[in-house]
Amino acid sequence: MASPLTAGFCELVFNSAEAPEGVQPTLQVLSVKKINAPGASGQDRYRLILSDGKHFIQAMIATQLNHMVESKELDKNVLIKMTGYVTNAVQGRKLVIILQLETVPWNGEKIGNPTNLEQQQGAGGTSAPAAAAAAPKQEVGGFAARQQSSAGRGGAASKPGARGKQEVGPLYPIEGLSPYQNKWTIKARVTQKSDIKHYSNQRGEGKLFSVTFMDETGEIRATGFNEAVDNFYNMLEEGKVFFISRARINIAKKQFSNVNNEYEIMFENQTEIEPCDDDTVPQVKYNFKGIGDLGELQKDEICDVIGVVREVHELGSVTSKATNKPFAKRDIQLVDSSGQSVRLTLWGKQAETFQADDQPVIAFKGVKVGDFGGRSLSMFSSATMSVNPDISEAHQLRGWFDAEGHNTQFQAYTNQGNANSTSGAAQGAKPSELKTIGEAKDESLGMSEKTDYFTTSATVAFVKQETFSYPACANPEGCNKKVVDDGTGWLCEKCDRKWDNPIHRYILSMNVMDHTGSFWITAFNEQAEQIMEISANDLMKLKEEGSDINAPFQKATGKTYAFQMMAKQDSFNDQPKVRYQCRRVSAPDYVSESAHLSQLINQMNV
Repeated sequence: MASPLTAGFCELVFNSAEAPEGVQPTLQVLSVKKINAPGASGQDRYRLILSDGKHFIQAMIATQLNHMVESKELDKNVLIKMTGYVTNAVQGRKLVIILQLETVPWNGEKIGNPTNLEQQQGAGGTSAPAAAAAAPKQEVGGFAARQQSSAGRGGAASKPGARGKQEVGPLYPIEGLSPYQNKWTIKARVTQKSDIKHYSNQRGEGKLFSVTFMDETGEIRATGFNEAVDNFYNMLEEGKVFFISRARINIAKKQFSNVNNEYEIMFENQTEIEPCDDDTVPQVKYNFKGIGDLGELQKDEICDVIGVVREVHELGSVTSKATNKPFAKRDIQLVDSSGQSVRLTLWGKQAETFQADDQPVIAFKGVKVGDFGGRSLSMFSSATMSVNPDISEAHQLRGWFDAEGHNTQFQAYTNQGNANSTSGAAQGAKPSELKTIGEAKDESLGMSEKTDYFTTSATVAFVKQETFSYPACANPEGCNKKVVDDGTGWLCEKCDRKWDNPIHRYILSMNVMDHTGSFWITAFNEQAEQIMEISANDLMKLKEEGSDINAPFQKATGKTYAFQMMAKQDSFNDQPKVRYQCRRVSAPDYVSESAHLSQLINQMNV
């Protein structure tokens, strides 16, 4: 029986500078290995060993194919036909990046006895660099073929060389870029462009901007400094498609971006960018989360939302901790057909120029979830918004709001509502993800340089009464800073105003315990109010009136909650110490916990 595999493909790839043009090989998967993402926001990757029956090579699948591994559609001894792929040289090794594939029916048996081609070549065969230098120039397989077909339909050519410019490299998908490539070109759409930012450091003053590029395989962030700002800022318009080449690929700095890519682009002096008239590059892709479902997300998660702007608040400002300068902010209220509303904060120039007199539908991509007031959203520099976009979700919202939504009474997110709702427990960790207090201590959570987060189910054993609150600014806009009585009033240094009376806010110190141990935690105002069931301001009034305040403290003890905790290293008398802060409180989900315990018991009895 003839082998169904494409014989000689591994050797062809190993000895070629680029993927062979027009070849869609059938190969067998010898193994699948998961490579964990480097950061919490990254996606897991899967590395494959592929065989052509005689030799085997390494491959990586694009993240959009991860579901095939997770569903076991892509597994050991499965046959695949690669319909879209590129090749990379990584530290002297050849790696195939699979962008598109089809599975081929097979009985599941291993074909042949393939050997490691790299070891054979290293033992005296033709070296990869020498073979690559001698190989004829070829187009990238799969992906380039699709680009060429679009050029044949009247679109742009597949690479700059075909347009009469100096050839700088083959056309690569964003998913296939890595720091190990010297020559490449991408064709991508600008989905986001930041404002020009100015900075000053020891080397002098400068300016920078960033953009997000997208093609059919993924997104990547690009940054330009000084001359790059002058050369490319005005050219790179949001929504337009460009060819980009001769730039540097770096490891992504995740603290400055929420783009889901391990790498980022840095514009350099020799970078070339050209407009492209080909509109086959997809528009912005959204993964919308309904406003009514935001309670399922954790604080600081990134999400896409779409809603009708029902209210626009006045322009305000906050003082930047980094620069000590005022920074513009504006809150808007978004609603959708769930009947829920959420506050979203705009910053900087967007806050200053924002107008929504006709209550438009706006799609937001990459906004950050906060837990202030229960649930809130914040739009930072890497997020984007599209007013009245031409997408089905926007048309549906527009029709709903005009027909009935404008008369709806919307429910705003509140901490108390989240804590008492039936879905409150779902907002925390699953029962299998809960940590005991003993586990949190044994794992030294909070003792490293980074802050650790975990959820535990514990019972309140004791609440300190001596210093349960602090006097806060009475500004109705929510300053919340501590104020000082100077004899003529309560002074807030931040607002530069005096108040006749402060608003007392909780800073509650509690000891909580479970069957493995106990620790002291701090709960601030919103979380403490859920536990005490009375505001700090009202409790302080009772104390000042001479009333007995023991009852609320006694009522709070003995109750069990699911605490979402933040553990951070501190020092006391020059000794390292962990401080535990409660970020959210919810009632235990006894149904889920019972089901989890039942499952564990069944596993023990098997």
